[in-house]
Amino acid sequence: MENPHAERQNVLLQRIIKNVDKCTENVLELNHCLEEIVRANEQVRIAAELVTKYRKNVQYNLEATRGSQTETEEQE
Repeated sequence: MENPHAERQNVLLQRIIKNVDKCTENVLELNHCLEEIVRANEQVRIAAELVTKYRKNVQYNLEATRGSQTETEEQE
């Protein structure tokens, strides 16, 4: 006669293994999606850096232009 506790444990272990396999699949899919997001965001990050550098250059040039206009007005 088989042990009913062993049968029950076997059924529970099979359910656990099945659920862990599903979790593993989902984690792998999540990792794949996150990698795609990171790749997509790389272009956004580069664009943001370029805009920031452009804004700093514009600000510098505006300040330099204002400074030269002030000097010109003072000389007149």
